[in-house]
Amino acid sequence: MGDDVRLRAVVELAQGMAAAQSPRESWRAAALGACHALSGSFAALSVWERERGRLRVLANVGERAEGEEEFPENEAYPVHRFPEITEFLHERWAGGGEPDAWVETADGPVERAGYCHQRVAALRRRGRGCCVVAPIVLHGRAWGELYVARKAGAPVFGPEDADFATVLASVVSAGIAQTERLEEARRLAFTDALTGLANRRLVDIRLDEAVERHTAQGAVVSLVVCDLNGLKRVNDTLGHAAGDRLLERFGSVLSLCGAMLPGALAARLGGDEFCLLAVGPGADEVVRVGDEICSRAAELELGNGVACGIASTGDPIGEVTSARRLFRLADAAQYRAKALRSAKPVVAGRHGGLDDPVVRLADSPPPVPGERRRIRGRDPRPPG
Repeated sequence: MGDDVRLRAVVELAQGMAAAQSPRESWRAAALGACHALSGSFAALSVWERERGRLRVLANVGERAEGEEEFPENEAYPVHRFPEITEFLHERWAGGGEPDAWVETADGPVERAGYCHQRVAALRRRGRGCCVVAPIVLHGRAWGELYVARKAGAPVFGPEDADFATVLASVVSAGIAQTERLEEARRLAFTDALTGLANRRLVDIRLDEAVERHTAQGAVVSLVVCDLNGLKRVNDTLGHAAGDRLLERFGSVLSLCGAMLPGALAARLGGDEFCLLAVGPGADEVVRVGDEICSRAAELELGNGVACGIASTGDPIGEVTSARRLFRLADAAQYRAKALRSAKPVVAGRHGGLDDPVVRLADSPPPVPGERRRIRGRDPRPPG
């Protein structure tokens, strides 16, 4: 392969990773780019999980053997089966050496230095003739490896291929670093810094998507809105550090209870207001979780429990064609729970359907100027 071809392959790999919109896309682009650049038949990208002492495969591309999935959930190998990883790291990288790639062939010895050489055995088992392994270093530490193989009968990788694989690994390292930075930026954009829960921005996006699913497929969409009682008193008497602890503790309660509803999103809307968004579970199941939230919140050392309101398309609340209306309903239910000092959730539509006081409050005309209570999401347009 000429220098121009290899340079173009490097550029294509970098461009593929830069265009990725998620870590999975980035991993796949890295493996595919390296596989193409080295004229391989198969490639894999793996991460070294130090805390678990294992090499975990992130992506397999190309001609996969039986049992090799593109994005495996549980394909991992104990590093003691690949001692060259840790030995190479400690002896070469820690000492300032370069993380050079190396080549293995199916004709190599399976027994080497007193241990079973798993890579050689794996090549034979999967009908591959050779592989090149390129360590990936990120932020000055071993991150994982890039593995490219050729099928049996194809030309064996040589020293120049190993050198080129080392270059490719450095390009992949830069791409992974960029992906991590983008993921961290996305995480911060959609995460509440204090509690670690989702923030209002993410709730708005997910709720719009959920209502679209409800309209198109009839999926049940439920929204639980909670207002933490007593936060101001805690802040005024014990200080804002204590208030933050209360918010964090309730955030943990909401997360724990939300886990009872598959796929539910737990979020802090801001201040002392939180919510739980569920798509799929029935309304009764959501109400049971709402009861659990109220019970656990009442047991917190600080504060005075929560006011909890629930609105679900599984209840008789009328047609829901916008996220705005479901938010108004849940907010109105929470407002009524607050006014009644209810120890349990107030559920929209369960006391008279469309004549339910909560539904009437949510769908009433916008408040006049100067009225203190404004239902969240209210605007002059008709309900819908």
